[in-house]
Amino acid sequence: MNAPNDTSPGPRDRVATEFAGDLGAYMREVGHTARAVSAAMAVSSTAQRNGALVDLARRLRAGLDELLAANARDVARARGHGLAAAMIDRLTMSAKSVEQMAAGVEQVAQLPDPIGEIIDVRPQPSGIHVGRMRVPLGVIGIIYESRPNVTVDAASLCLKSGNATILRGGSEAIESNRLLARLIGEALAAAGLPAAAVQLIDTTDRAAVGLLVTMPENVDIIVPRGGKGLIERLMLESKVPMIKHLDGICHVYIDAAADPAMAVRIADNAKTQRYGTCNTMETLLVAEAIAPQVLPELGRIYADKGVELRGDGASQALLLGAGLECGEATEDDWLTEYLAPVLSIRVVAGLEAAIAHINRYGSKHTDAIVTDDYGAAMRFLREVDSASVMVNASTRFADGFEYGLGAEIGISNDKLHARGPVGLEGLTSLKYVVFGHGEVRA
Repeated sequence: MNAPNDTSPGPRDRVATEFAGDLGAYMREVGHTARAVSAAMAVSSTAQRNGALVDLARRLRAGLDELLAANARDVARARGHGLAAAMIDRLTMSAKSVEQMAAGVEQVAQLPDPIGEIIDVRPQPSGIHVGRMRVPLGVIGIIYESRPNVTVDAASLCLKSGNATILRGGSEAIESNRLLARLIGEALAAAGLPAAAVQLIDTTDRAAVGLLVTMPENVDIIVPRGGKGLIERLMLESKVPMIKHLDGICHVYIDAAADPAMAVRIADNAKTQRYGTCNTMETLLVAEAIAPQVLPELGRIYADKGVELRGDGASQALLLGAGLECGEATEDDWLTEYLAPVLSIRVVAGLEAAIAHINRYGSKHTDAIVTDDYGAAMRFLREVDSASVMVNASTRFADGFEYGLGAEIGISNDKLHARGPVGLEGLTSLKYVVFGHGEVRA
């Protein structure tokens, strides 16, 4: 029989064909295998890992027609099940997106290898030298929805950082992901690495997620890439530490000492460059001394772009007085990640009030100040408790590529183990190493 929640027709999943429907037995095998091969990945050479990545890029390009055919079957099934248009868009692959995947894999191959790097070596009074070595985390479980490109992106980063990986993609992309996982395994094997270093959970049964996040004996870190509902569920169920962010309630504060033209440019870009990303501004804070200069102009820009405005009393007065529409912001608006052309606006007395608002209502993701006052900028950097804090730049820069990490596996607004965009270093840990010359402790 097919596993529960299977999106038939399509290939039967591995639970049904090999494990007689015993999902628990299947997940235990996946976990045990990942733990076993993680040791080989940890000691693999840079040349092997880079070789596997370069070969994977070649296989992606060579397999274009097969990939598009598998993806077309996924898209057809998804349409038949009434999947939302936005999800269909994320699911759909094209020749361009496959080339982008291949190019992204090659870029990861070119990144410096973090594994084995020894940092902060310092002599001690005893004569020993103490440093720290960067090592893989071990086994990383990645849970994501819709986008088949995440299969390749996540596998590439985990492979480069010497980790074993368990991937659980969305059931709607099962055929695309199966084929991508096969190509990844072939590239690993050709490089002399374990093909099972990257495993796709080969079932559409949603219960597999619950089992994956409760296997701390076999999984070291979970990285969820999905909507708020998924992450809230995992926060309740997981026994494995997670690298995640729940909300992206990002702010731009326009200080009294801001350059008005710069402030307008940044506040426009932070909201309207893309609406559906976690680093998009959701609340604009404006110092009362500069609000009459910048808010009407910003209001016109937002109106032209179809952005719905919701403001406090002071911002409503300025915008309505300029002949612009602005609804009344509620307490819930300050706590909402819209991911849509909607913006809440508040006029504040100054820097202290802006910091207080951000630390109360923000999600500790990304917040920015626009100011020419160095003291105000430094205070904002010190006192705003977020993973990324910016001066005179759009929040849309909170991204691994833009930060020079080469790529990212996600963004974390937690404080442990990684914070902000998570690149290769975020997929590693540090252990102490000691170099001696025969010293013994007195």
